[in-house]
Order: sequence, then structure tokens, then C-alpha cells
Amino acid sequence: MRVTALTGAGISTESGIPDYRGPSGVWRTDPEHEKLVTYEYYMADPDIRRRSWLRRRDHPAWNAEPNAGHLALARLPEAWIVTQNIDGLHQRAGSPPERVLELHGNMYGAVCTACGVRSTTQEAIDRLLAGESDPPCLDCGGILKTATIMFGQQLDPATLTMAVHAAQECDLFLAIGTSLQVQPAASLVSVAVEAGARLVIVNAEPTPYDDLAEELVREPIGTALPRICAELIGADPS
Repeated sequence: MRVTALTGAGISTESGIPDYRGPSGVWRTDPEHEKLVTYEYYMADPDIRRRSWLRRRDHPAWNAEPNAGHLALARLPEAWIVTQNIDGLHQRAGSPPERVLELHGNMYGAVCTACGVRSTTQEAIDRLLAGESDPPCLDCGGILKTATIMFGQQLDPATLTMAVHAAQECDLFLAIGTSLQVQPAASLVSVAVEAGARLVIVNAEPTPYDDLAEELVREPIGTALPRICAELIGADPS
């Protein structure tokens, strides 16, 4: 069976990484956070850039470990994983990197918005902590940002094309830990269903696509995914 999984912030909460829209989500506890990940604000305000780098420095993903949900998906090495997360936990759990499509990029890389040269987030944070309030690109002096897709930016066309193909070609589409409110990622659900795939949604709260699902799973992801993946490979969930 060909499986494609779309994962959102909810799969990483059991690793200690808060989600965005949940009851204890980042945007509910800190409404200003959205500015730090919005391209227009970021590019216009050096102070927001400084705060954004500091937020990346303190991001719990640096010390997080993959949880049972990530590890369960890694037991499906032929599955495509389309993730909205930037934490790299799917790869660290053992999912083949070439089969993990990071729709929103990755927090560990940095890129110059002017010349496109790549570096690392850690390098920029080190420069900030050494006294540079808004570390520019060392090649051209342009504005640096993490290699993530901020609000107001377009997704990488090649990555999105691969994600659409993975949705079209699967027999089973799993939507896991995502509110399915952010487009175009959420539209992959419709793409999969229209192509004939079964849809299973694993999420604590209702989503706009629940009526398309063959099964709705509300139990914790760390409990549900090991069971679901074990059933798919005919193995013991433990």
C-alpha cells in the first residue's frame, strides 16, 4: 500500500515543541510571535529580526527527541512524509531524508534574502550573541533569515510539486496533528481524496476536512500512530 502522511505541529508536541493553534499554542500564549514569522514584518524591522533569531536560539527543537509518532512513521520507509514542521524530527527518527518533503523549510539552515547564499542558523545566532544586533550576509550584506517559509512567502515550487504528486499517487493519506487550516498544505487532502485515496485524520480537534475522512482518530498521536503503522506493516505496535 502506498502511504503519504501530512504532518503538522501536533505530531511534535509530545517531543516538547508547542503547536500554534492548540489550547496551549504559541499564538494563544504569545500573540506577538506571529510577527516574528511574517516576512513583511521581518524584512522591515531590524528589532523583529533580532527577536526572531533569539526565538530560534531558544526553540525547543534543538534539544527535542523524536517521539513515538515520528518513530512509527519511520517504520514505513517507502512512505512519503509531507511535513509542515521545521524541526527535522522525522529525519532524526529514521525516515529517509529523500522521502521527507519539508513544505515550510528547515530551521537549522540560513539563507540570504538578497544573494541566496546558504549558511547555518547557528552561525547567525553566534554572531548575534557576539554583539551583532542584526547579522547581515557575509557575502553581500543582505538580510539573513532562517531557511524556513514565513507567512507572506511562497512555498518552494519543486517541493510543492513533489508533495502534490505524493498525494495523487497514494492509496492511503494520513493527516496527522494538523489543523488543516493553512493552505496550500491543507489542499493536499482534497488532492488525495479526489485521486481515490482513503483518508484518515489523526488530530485532537476537528478540521475543515473531517467530512472527507474514512476514519477520524482523536486519541493521542503517540498512541494512535504506532497502532496504525503496525497494522499497515502487519507488525506488533510495540
